[in-house]
Amino acid sequence: MKIHCLQHVAYEGPACIPEWAVANGYSWVTTRLDLKEDFPTLGEFDILVVLGGPMSVYREDRWPWMRQERQLIRRAIDGGKVVLGICLGAQLIAAELGGSVEANDQKEIGWFDITLTAAADQSIIGGVLPEKLAAFHWHGDRYDPPPGAVRLAYSEACNEQAFQYGDRVLGLQFHLEATPAWVDTLARRDHEQLVEAPYIQSRQEMLLPVENFARANEFMKHILDCLVDVAIGTTHDPEQEFRAWL
Repeated sequence: MKIHCLQHVAYEGPACIPEWAVANGYSWVTTRLDLKEDFPTLGEFDILVVLGGPMSVYREDRWPWMRQERQLIRRAIDGGKVVLGICLGAQLIAAELGGSVEANDQKEIGWFDITLTAAADQSIIGGVLPEKLAAFHWHGDRYDPPPGAVRLAYSEACNEQAFQYGDRVLGLQFHLEATPAWVDTLARRDHEQLVEAPYIQSRQEMLLPVENFARANEFMKHILDCLVDVAIGTTHDPEQEFRAWL
């Protein structure tokens, strides 16, 4: 299984995901777009993971490579590849498929609950995630799902938290991959964003619930397992796997 990751900045990497890939014997390659590394061809991967970053999709004129990135996302989707977008990655997928991206009413930074929609039961994450869970967020933008996409989750601060397009494309607005070191680095670098606001936590509040990280990472790995199953056409029972893990 060949997995390719698009990373936008040094300090917002894949966190726990490479550990999962190595443990399963999968090929893992990262393209650093901030370093102007070459984009992969479709033959180089089975699953494309598009990470987060501080960029805004509606300001793509500031990042010349973003247009190329969206073109690769489109080719991957049209070519039948499995595509996972996280935060900015989800917004890029949504925009390329005809959705819109704009500033959210509130920035959402820290651990806040997401709630699954009824439609999530029949999705890639159906049976993998509980109806409500604490997820880590760091975003100021939001997306409207593209035409034909299925809305999977929401939170108090943001009505769109996850979507599925077809049976091979998944967008997550939140960060189940986050580790304490990843969050600490981000919080120290972008500390000026940690202001008093309804949906912004302090660095200490974000790092304190250690159990949240382990639980979120397990959810991330289960979702990735499901995406591998989709990529190879294997049937599985995620609800049974989730119950066994609990």
